[in-house]
Amino acid sequence: MKTLISCAYNMENCCVELKFNDGSMIAIDTIAVENEVARNMYERSELDYLIYNAPLEYADLILNGDPETYLRTVTEYKPLD
Repeated sequence: MKTLISCAYNMENCCVELKFNDGSMIAIDTIAVENEVARNMYERSELDYLIYNAPLEYADLILNGDPETYLRTVTEYKPLD
């Protein structure tokens, strides 16, 4: 079984990178995810927060969760009057 040894955001390639003890690696292209999942600037902001502050939780959401439902649940959309 693979054991995760590190998870971090790499600013050079805009990817959240997960490295495992067997030498394998998963790189999540954050720009591609935002383009597919986020519908507005508020949802992009929520994803950016996770990328920079909680990359492991971001990776878990993208790989195992439902990012669309998550964003609809946590994002407050306040239109300008």
